[in-house]
Amino acid sequence: MPIFRYKAFSSSGRETSGAVTADSERQAALLLKEQGIFPREFSVQKSAAPKADPQNLPFITRELSLLVAAGVPITDALKTLSSETRGNWRALLEAIAEDIAGGASLSRTLEQYPIFPPFYTRMVTSGEASGTLELVLKSLADFLDEDARTKARIKSALIYPIFMLTVGGVVLSFIFGFVLPRITKIFKDAGKALPFITKVLMALSDLFVNYWWLIFLLIGIGTYIFRNYYRKNRLKFDGFFLKVPLLKSLYLSRFTRALGFLLEGGLPAMKALELAGPSSGNLAIEKSVTEARERLSEGADLSQSLQGFPPVFVQLLNTGQKSGQLPAAIKKAAASYDEDFRRKLDRALALVEPSLILAMGVIVAFIVMAVLLPIFDLNQLIK
Repeated sequence: MPIFRYKAFSSSGRETSGAVTADSERQAALLLKEQGIFPREFSVQKSAAPKADPQNLPFITRELSLLVAAGVPITDALKTLSSETRGNWRALLEAIAEDIAGGASLSRTLEQYPIFPPFYTRMVTSGEASGTLELVLKSLADFLDEDARTKARIKSALIYPIFMLTVGGVVLSFIFGFVLPRITKIFKDAGKALPFITKVLMALSDLFVNYWWLIFLLIGIGTYIFRNYYRKNRLKFDGFFLKVPLLKSLYLSRFTRALGFLLEGGLPAMKALELAGPSSGNLAIEKSVTEARERLSEGADLSQSLQGFPPVFVQLLNTGQKSGQLPAAIKKAAASYDEDFRRKLDRALALVEPSLILAMGVIVAFIVMAVLLPIFDLNQLIK
């Protein structure tokens, strides 16, 4: 049963606030009036929900849309889904079904659980109001699937570089920690002047063997300082990221996809911008969208409001507005940005792989040269 936080006036006219448990907002108002409290504002209190895996949200949404489209009541549909799931999702779906059975709406109930993003609950609210809940749920599932594919594409692209760096780090740690100390001991015992490159290698080896803990400590401190600096200056960093072509395509793809989806679902432009801005994942875009909302509230149309965005995108907005097909025009822009991101990602990967191999080759060549040069000198000495 949902918990409603309220701001109200007592019978004496004094302002008061608190929380009440009820099946619906209307019942909460009736309960308060019986106590001589007259509410003026309600908000649903977020409950301590089970930590369900958000990766399953697209599947849950799609299955729910199929059941609702088949005419299954929403409570029965949720119970059916809960019987097919395990773990926290099962408990979560059962809790949602119980709240709806008590008289709460689906959208109001979903607002209690942070796993459902704000755009998700807004779209469900729109679907309930228009009687097209099954279509909205299907659109939500498609949107979440596409977003999940983009994230999976990024993770897949990072697997190879991370693997190479990890293996390289382990191999170099082994070489500097175990192999080189034994080799350089021979050079030290020989008492002969060593090449500069060998001295550098020996210094690095001694540093790693004797002060390895300091290296990791400095890395940890550096990471901590950078993270704090990034959080305090995120707007500057995100503004710089927008100048990187690959990241710019990614951020614009996510923003335009969310904006087109929300407008297609029937949300007003102001609300669609409010929800689509954070979905980009870039604070600079979010700031630009906030400024666009201010211009929109002053009477400008959507294309005029989104100043600072790419001219092609703004022109598509203008054309979409004139033709009455604004969501379709934005979705075309999203598809274009997504395809551009894929091309640039493939191109970047094609450069990253040989670059990593080249870097590893340079390091190996440095070690080999530093070891072989004094060995050649020792051979000359023996002869």
